[in-house]
Amino acid sequence: MLKTLWATVRQGKIELLESEEIPEGTKVLVTILPENETEFWLQASQTSLDSVWNNVEDDVYAELLQE
Repeated sequence: MLKTLWATVRQGKIELLESEEIPEGTKVLVTILPENETEFWLQASQTSLDSVWNNVEDDVYAELLQE
């Protein structure tokens, strides 16, 4: 199961912002967010929206609306 936890870096160490028990030896994936988090989330959201709305399978609905 994947779980996302917020953290900050202080003196070169990653500190979780919430309490979470993580077993020793657990592999983690760290994503560095840009200073402007809003821009990051907007771009990530746009990619997801494009994959949902900009696809050829939905072209049939546009054709139905034109009739």
